[in-house]
Amino acid sequence: MADGTVRIDGNSLLLPGGVRVRFIRTLRLPETGTHALPPGLGEFPLRRVEDHPDTVPAEWLARGGVMLPVHLREAMWLSFASAEPAALQVGAGKVCAVSGEPWSPRPARDPQNYVVLPRQPWLDGINSGKGTVRQFVAVPLGLGATVEGQVTGEEVWGGVQLQSFPLNDGALHAWRDEQRRLAEETARRRIRMASGGYGAPAPMSAPGAMSAPGSVPQFGGAVPASPAGAAPRASGAMGLGVGGSMRQEVYKDDRPLSDWSADAAGRVFVHLVTPPEWRRVTGEAPPPSPVDRAAYTRAGLPWFDYWDQDGTDLDPTDALGAVKPVGDWLGDDHTPWQPPSPGQVKPLGDAPGKPVGDGDW
Repeated sequence: MADGTVRIDGNSLLLPGGVRVRFIRTLRLPETGTHALPPGLGEFPLRRVEDHPDTVPAEWLARGGVMLPVHLREAMWLSFASAEPAALQVGAGKVCAVSGEPWSPRPARDPQNYVVLPRQPWLDGINSGKGTVRQFVAVPLGLGATVEGQVTGEEVWGGVQLQSFPLNDGALHAWRDEQRRLAEETARRRIRMASGGYGAPAPMSAPGAMSAPGSVPQFGGAVPASPAGAAPRASGAMGLGVGGSMRQEVYKDDRPLSDWSADAAGRVFVHLVTPPEWRRVTGEAPPPSPVDRAAYTRAGLPWFDYWDQDGTDLDPTDALGAVKPVGDWLGDDHTPWQPPSPGQVKPLGDAPGKPVGDGDW
């Protein structure tokens, strides 16, 4: 996919360079307190906008990309994988979910405006606190409750935007050489182990990318929001606001900024639509309403905690730290909250493990 083409593979988006992004349904957190990572409850279905030219709004066709159905106040997280290192920008209504800055055509620092793959396994929300994020929650445009509305004062774009940048040629060749060296070292260690030697295997590199049919058009230029003479926005258009806070780090890039290409390998606009609009546009039944979080917890099902001992968390920016949860606009839904027991929270990543006692010897 060196030509910049973005493709759909099932319910995954494949960006050039082997970047894979999935949109995951999840439990919505209470808007007070800080919580463990909620579980994944299946993927959101993805469809190409261009496959429905007679039923999608004209501005969607102009922006291209894909669409997915989401219920009011439903939460989601983004799952990432990458065959090679990549800098991935994530926009919420063209506001960077990492820095709070306006959408940019290139990676930047001070503040960092991307996540680093494959180091960052997922992103559940905006980078709004030290060691925490505020959960992505879908809300309709027009209320001012979206991240876009609160940061910019306007709601023009909605949806989610993705843009990936590969390493430049020199940095990529150096990384590939290092991966070959690690693979050769692993092979030698295995031979020694098989012949009675010892040693630990080296870290495995990221899995390879999968090819897939179905290219996705990229989003185009600016479209007026609603000045006189402009087409009205579709009633089913949605954006991302924020919900509860959870423990999750957005990792600081430890590479020089100059290692990354200044040109994007690929980008895509992801339109969020209400279930009724999804049915009207595609003729398909939308996914059912999300599961009740209290029932999930009562059933003893797992929540999660992820820790990377080598990762450094990015500091939050003032713009994203000031974003208010959607309950300030839509009110409290009064869903009872039952926190998970300690045994329900499963450690992931560099799990600390249980301590080992010592004695006299």
